[in-house]
Formats: sequence, structure tokens, C-alpha cells
Amino acid sequence: MFYARIAEMLRCAETGLNELNALSLEPVGALRISLPAFMSSSDISTAIAEFIRLHPHVAVSATYSDRTVALIENGYDLSIRAGWLDDSSMMSRKLGNSQRALVAGTGYAALRPHPRHPSDMEDWDWIRYRQRSDITEFISPDGETAKVTGNARLEVDSVDALFHFACRNIGATIVPLHLAARGEVSGELVRLLPDWKLRPLGYYAVWPDKSRRENLTLLFVRFLADHQAC
Repeated sequence: MFYARIAEMLRCAETGLNELNALSLEPVGALRISLPAFMSSSDISTAIAEFIRLHPHVAVSATYSDRTVALIENGYDLSIRAGWLDDSSMMSRKLGNSQRALVAGTGYAALRPHPRHPSDMEDWDWIRYRQRSDITEFISPDGETAKVTGNARLEVDSVDALFHFACRNIGATIVPLHLAARGEVSGELVRLLPDWKLRPLGYYAVWPDKSRRENLTLLFVRFLADHQAC
């Protein structure tokens, strides 16, 4: 009985704060968000830092995990997801695209003939990302498409782990462009088939239709979208 009363009190408080934020020149409140782990050093995390600096009365609690979280059940106000969105039960807004690159450890690639076509990658060792398909599709500058399966000797559920194991010369893998660039700068990774394009991943903000902090959530989403468009 007491819980029901407290839950109702909290809902009323959230509604009141939400209405105040609609009227206030300076937003106030807290947001609990989830993001993929590999975004911990991405442009989106940089945008979150800027949002916090601009709005000193807003607090953000960010959870970085490559596992998809249930928003409502786990008390999140917003989730940033990478991939191709198929959940129509939530509100969503596309923030941008993430380019990807095929890479391998410098030492591993040095032991193999330089690939000129995706089919040359079939006998390479691959590091698979569990949340993605085993089949990788490439598109040439002329529009030719080629699909590669390859031999997966290692499967992980973390993009950061993909990067780490590639740097340890375990095999080839696909990582976001900012991680590929980091590996190239350090000399640990080399880009493969740079003229062939991979389908980019979309970045989406996803939130419940009945958000507890609707006005603050929308302000935050618009800020992220504007930042990614710059």
C-alpha cells in the first residue's frame, strides 16, 4: 500500500518537473541514458559533455554497454543505439551514420598476400561481433557487391574487444572508423580494401512514448542531433 502511494507521488513529481522544464529558460533535472560501450570516446560522448557544460542544473547518468537494455524496465530515459532500428514501440530520432572499416593487425596482415577483392578475405581468420551477421557485404566504387563469410576463430560481444584482439594480430575484423583511425595512428592496425565500402551503421536516439522527463529528453535529443549534423 505504501509503495503504491510513493510511486504515485514520484509520478506527480516527475510530471511537475517536466512541466516546469517546458517553461524554464534553464533546464533542470536528471537523465539516465544508455549507450554502446564503443561510444565512450566518440563524438556523441563529446556532445554529452558539452550538453552538461551548457546546462549546469542537468545531471546525466550514462551506462556504456554493448548489450541492448530494456528502457522502461531498467529505468532509463533514453538509449543511443547503433545499427538498423526495427523497434516501432518507442519514439526515435536518427542522429547520424557511423562509417566502418575492415582492419587487421599489422603483424597478421604482413603474413598474408595483400587483398584486392573481398573474396580474397575468405581464407583469413576473422574476429566476429556477436550482435552482427556472419556475412559481410562490400560495395565497390563501380557498384559491384560482394559478400564474405570468412573463418571466425574468435567471437566477442564488445566492439572494444574487436579492436583489442585485432591489435593482438588474431585476425581481421570490422570496427567503427574512429577506432580504425586510432589503430592506424598507433601502427597496430592496417586498413584493408579501403576502396570497398561497408554499409554504415545508423545512430539512433530511442526513448519511451510516455517519457517521465519528456521536455528534458527532447531537448537532449535535439542537441545530440544538431551536434552530429555539424
